[in-house]
Amino acid sequence: MADYRACVVLLLLLCAVTVCVESKYMIYDTAQGVVKGKLNVHLVAHTHDDVGWLKTVDQYYVGSNNSIQGACVQNVLDSTIQALLADKNRKFIYVEQAFFQRWWRDQSEKTQAIVKRLVSSGQLEMINGGWCMHDEAAPHYIDMIDQTTYGHNFIKEQFNVTPRIGWQIDPFGHSAVQAYLLGAELGFDSVFFGRIDYQDRAKRKGDKRLEVIWRGSKSLGSSSQIFAGAFPENYEPPPGGFYFEVNDDSPIVQDDIDLFDYNVEERVNDFVAAALSQANITRTNHVMWTMGTDFKYQYAESWFRNMDKFIHYVNKDGRVNALYSTPSIYTDAKHAETDSWPLKEDDYFPYASDIDAYWTGYFTSRAGLKGYVRMLSGYYLAARQLEVMKGRNKAGPTTDYLGDALGIAQHHDAVSGTSQQHVANDYAKRLSIGQKEAEVVVAESIACMISPKPGCSSSASNIHQCPLLNISYCPSTEADLSSGKKLVAVIYNPLGWKRSDVIRLPVVSENVAVYDSSGKQVESQLLPIVKESISVRNYYATAYTGKTPSSTPKYWLAFTASVPPLGFSTYVISSTNKPASNFVKEAFYKHTGTGNDDIEIGPGNLKLIYSGSDGKLSQYVNSKSSIEASVKQSYSYYAGFDGTTGLQASGAYVFRPNGTYPIGSQKQNITVLKGTIYDEVHQKINPWIYQVTRVYKNKEHAEVEFTVGPIPIEDGVGKEIVTQITTTIKSNKTFYSDSNGRDFIKRIRDYRADWDLEVNQPIAGNYYPINLGIYLKDEQSELSVLVDRSVGGSSIVDGQLELMLHRRLLYDDGKGVAEALNETVCVGNDCRGLAVQGKYYVRIDPLGEGAKWRRSYGQEIYSPLLLAFTEQDGNKGTNFQVSKFSGMDPTYSLPDNVVLLTLQELEDGNVLLRLAHLYEIGEDKDLSVITRVELKKLFTKRKITKVSEMSLSANQGREEMEKKRLVWKVEGSKNDEPAVPRGGPVDPQKMVVELAPMEIRTFIVTLGKAISRRLVNSDISLQRSGSS
Repeated sequence: MADYRACVVLLLLLCAVTVCVESKYMIYDTAQGVVKGKLNVHLVAHTHDDVGWLKTVDQYYVGSNNSIQGACVQNVLDSTIQALLADKNRKFIYVEQAFFQRWWRDQSEKTQAIVKRLVSSGQLEMINGGWCMHDEAAPHYIDMIDQTTYGHNFIKEQFNVTPRIGWQIDPFGHSAVQAYLLGAELGFDSVFFGRIDYQDRAKRKGDKRLEVIWRGSKSLGSSSQIFAGAFPENYEPPPGGFYFEVNDDSPIVQDDIDLFDYNVEERVNDFVAAALSQANITRTNHVMWTMGTDFKYQYAESWFRNMDKFIHYVNKDGRVNALYSTPSIYTDAKHAETDSWPLKEDDYFPYASDIDAYWTGYFTSRAGLKGYVRMLSGYYLAARQLEVMKGRNKAGPTTDYLGDALGIAQHHDAVSGTSQQHVANDYAKRLSIGQKEAEVVVAESIACMISPKPGCSSSASNIHQCPLLNISYCPSTEADLSSGKKLVAVIYNPLGWKRSDVIRLPVVSENVAVYDSSGKQVESQLLPIVKESISVRNYYATAYTGKTPSSTPKYWLAFTASVPPLGFSTYVISSTNKPASNFVKEAFYKHTGTGNDDIEIGPGNLKLIYSGSDGKLSQYVNSKSSIEASVKQSYSYYAGFDGTTGLQASGAYVFRPNGTYPIGSQKQNITVLKGTIYDEVHQKINPWIYQVTRVYKNKEHAEVEFTVGPIPIEDGVGKEIVTQITTTIKSNKTFYSDSNGRDFIKRIRDYRADWDLEVNQPIAGNYYPINLGIYLKDEQSELSVLVDRSVGGSSIVDGQLELMLHRRLLYDDGKGVAEALNETVCVGNDCRGLAVQGKYYVRIDPLGEGAKWRRSYGQEIYSPLLLAFTEQDGNKGTNFQVSKFSGMDPTYSLPDNVVLLTLQELEDGNVLLRLAHLYEIGEDKDLSVITRVELKKLFTKRKITKVSEMSLSANQGREEMEKKRLVWKVEGSKNDEPAVPRGGPVDPQKMVVELAPMEIRTFIVTLGKAISRRLVNSDISLQRSGSS
């Protein structure tokens, strides 16, 4: 009986508990929109997913290698889609299409349909939309356009939407080109970013000028301005505890009154306080909270649950209004609130995060990778042109893999040089794979151009290229031709104007001659390959190919090739019984300090004079331009601050010098080689710096080839290697550097236009990114230096330009990469510090005359002649059906101020065409004018049925884009501002494109069905070989 009573009591107790517990299911009111008259807090849910950094892009995507970083983009996207489906008011933005397309192709049709509905409804918004969030210092503008186009095309194809907001939240400084070209010209209404100089940010907060109208182009002015917003701190949630990943330590909103730690009132007060704090530094009643950061939303419900509660309870409180938002909604709200905004011009470089942390080291970090990216960028441009000429092979190979790899490489931790070493290796691997596939496309195209017939692609295996020609490794040209074989060089010119350039090839014998396609011998010269070059060649060719070179070339064979626009010429190299080229002998000058005879270098108008007393460069003389200038060149290194005392170290991001030290002796021995085509000066600056200076007969600049490394670190000191060009030009603290290879921006040492600069780092704080070149001037002359890759540069002393060529550092700078910038290369057990080989180009002009060279030759540096080789039997001429060819009307070339940026066959068979004006307003008295391109002559004898002008990324019609774009007004501006010159509409009959200074125009060209679309067929004017 007792047991029975106990059971009854227990049952009653259970029933009582059941009766007392009520359902706690809560429906949160998250539907609130903008409320006029209140402070509106726009909650923007986002994740920032680096396309490689501490882990590779694939490791980040699948979530492997989590001992380095617990990050999985698959989880982010899987989780976020489910969280969005739980509440139609929730919103999320996504940026990096390199990740999204990986995820997309793994989804079922059902999931894809769901995601399309989310995009269509605005719950999921694609922001920025590029393949990656590109860096803004190291990429060339063509690469920035290409990678953005790659992403925008994917979004348009899958979702039929066009991104309208720029979201560059993490790059380490922001360029003028980003604002006007990769912003306004894409149709963006605004751009937002996180990193600006700490002094600039403080001033802008006080003045409520974090949000501005950014007018990045002097030439395009108000026609390409954009609303731009810098975040108050970074791209993370505001201070006060608003991080809600499952392992974050911010207090959640605990709203269950029956549980401990109920904190709704406290958390609402935190929210309101943070909102009011931000409102105090922001114009209008709208503030944006960036709710997320790196690789967040792996468990998205944790974030959205807390934001649901904040929106619900904050709006019940009533002091401020909280809402789910996106940067698009925020931009529209800003536009509706205020008539005018402060004006910002130029750029946001350099970026310093605090007093000793100038992020200017990454302008040069991983100089080898930067060079590789730039080389392949030019190759990708040429390969796509050739792909058009043959016709895109939908079954493959195509140039797409290289486009993907280059798109990933523009990421702000890739070409910037700020990833971990294993990730940098992965970027290089992807580029190499893409290069190999593109080489097949190029070989097939050339095979079909020289022998246009069915099945022509099959002979592509006989077409070879030499990607390691820069280190004098080219198996094709090193072949023994004494058995009666001849080597045919097919030389392709991707530029739209005729071009002559010197071709340099390594050969094993002096008994060779060069002939053009008609069988006529052309002038050539042979120069001995020095032992320093052979040493670099053998080591790095082995490292790259995995096998030791089977032969060793003895000479550089040089000759001048003349190539038609957008076409090729062929040259034959064959064996002779005796040397047929002008053989150049070495002259060694050992200086003791007592010599008086100067050494003159240069077979043409330009002469470089080296001092007879110390062997160093002393004068630059151009008889054509009447320039006689004193000039010196030197090397030094900055010791990297080690940070061992807890202070800021120099590292992958940060440049913090700890003393300057000259490199090389006061007296310099030099070796001189004089030829009929060009002269060379060889200088062994020290055991790990070797320099060759070339002066060409038909060029009026000096070419300087440097090999720097391995940088010694046995003394425990990291080193940052710089070269200086010193003149007597009175530059008055002023110099000019390019913005991503496009516009030149005026720089003044120790000065910022937007605030009174407190100078803490007088060297690092005056460094700027250089992609095209840097120059300075006075009232008489100007000194220009052009580069072959992204580097850091400055003018630390009046009359002097300085470039940083290579860096090797021993300490991490504490900015996230958690690794020292100490690159090494191994061949077996032989491991060495990385050596970097590159070039820069120097010229002095009368005042106002330098722009022509900077623009035209700068384009030739970016787009070098493409070389391919094949062996044939016989002697002089080629056995080709076609030995000289132009893809354009043979009587036509593009104007001197226009460059063909893109010629690419799209998947639907149409052709993507981009044309760019190379000059700014007022840059050159002759060429800074509106110019014209005749499309009928560009696509000669091919009927153009339709030409549609598009936005820069070709994802919408230009006219449609202009109609949609918001119009912003600048404070103090008047309605009578002069109209910005732009090219007019394209007449469908005349087919003439006008281009105003700095204008880039993008078109989709449709070609008629009745006429063959291939440039290599008989509808093109082909010039046949004169002999065979």
